[in-house]
Amino acid sequence: MAKAIHTMIRVLDADRSIDFYNKAFDLNVKDHYDFEDFALIYLRNEENDFELELTLNKDRDEPYTHGDGYGHIAVCVDDARQEHDRFAALGLGPTDVKEFHREGELMARFFFVQDPDGYKIEILERHGRFQ
Repeated sequence: MAKAIHTMIRVLDADRSIDFYNKAFDLNVKDHYDFEDFALIYLRNEENDFELELTLNKDRDEPYTHGDGYGHIAVCVDDARQEHDRFAALGLGPTDVKEFHREGELMARFFFVQDPDGYKIEILERHGRFQ
């Protein structure tokens, strides 16, 4: 059986992205591989072993486009409203907390934030299938 181990995004400023992901999700650098033309930086927290790989192409100075295929990365938290308040206090610009209901029951409570390169991240409260 296959095991998901990381997702990769391209970034323009590694330090800015590392700072954002540390503040927002307590992700820390677990490995950093520097090559002549690019760098690979793996971020992880103690909650799990799935990693976010930041790829820095050293000759790039224009923002990346996300096209019409990219959606978002999602993470779970214990309390979406509390995390929303924390994100707002950090100046990370979260969207409003929203709820989806299905057949009269709460399905999801969530909000979104964007990282410095414009990647959308959904923050879902642990509930139902979102654990």
